[in-house]
Amino acid sequence: MASGLINPNPIIYKKKDRRPRTLSSDENDVEPIDLQEIFDILFSNSIDPEHPKSLEELGVVTEEGIEVDDQKSYVRVTFKPTMEHCSMATLIGLCIRVKLMRSLPSRYKVDIRVAPGSHATEAAVNKQLNDKERVSVVLENPTLVDIIDECLTPSYD
Repeated sequence: MASGLINPNPIIYKKKDRRPRTLSSDENDVEPIDLQEIFDILFSNSIDPEHPKSLEELGVVTEEGIEVDDQKSYVRVTFKPTMEHCSMATLIGLCIRVKLMRSLPSRYKVDIRVAPGSHATEAAVNKQLNDKERVSVVLENPTLVDIIDECLTPSYD
């Protein structure tokens, strides 16, 4: 995690109670991917790069910020950084993108966005997060992949 805290006192939100998922007992059934599954994927172990808290606890991603269309194989996650000048916004978005890339079938188009008006460089962050070539370059950098993997590693506090 980052050594110097950019936001030393973020607001911590209570985690929502989750309804149990009902899965088919037939292993040949194709289960549609829905909002709850995307939310569970993102919060099963994703943590903030600066704080040992989940993105849910920091209010970075909420269920309201997730759109899923299983028929069109499309997922959009809109997240809200904890501060307007959060220098971790791109890293948080990359962590969300990588987590979904690793978890969803390859047929899905994933769109990651900063919530409108929530970041000073919103347009630049959105462009970077959704540019395949830029994301590809980042994922070729072992140091950045290690940082992303650290954010996706479960914390057991």
